[in-house]
Amino acid sequence: MNNNYQSSYSYEFTDKDILQDALTSEKHITGNYNTWVNEAATPEVRAQLQNILNDEHKIQNEIFTEMQSRGWYQTTPADQQKINQARQNFPGL
Repeated sequence: MNNNYQSSYSYEFTDKDILQDALTSEKHITGNYNTWVNEAATPEVRAQLQNILNDEHKIQNEIFTEMQSRGWYQTTPADQQKINQARQNFPGL
């Protein structure tokens, strides 16, 4: 058996790839922590999980802001007509 096998496939991750992966991971992490906060059995555990969840949201926002500043995550402003419609449909907004 040849132990010197080298794959002909090689891929270098770009900064964009890394940040996209980190953002996707943070979205999953915050979703899981949110579930765990909701299911916490004691106030102490809930408080600790909420602190961690808040930290993870901050990290997620930092990644999002960095991607947006580099032009890798574009958002479009909401249409004012749709905002007004939502306010009529949901007066509490």
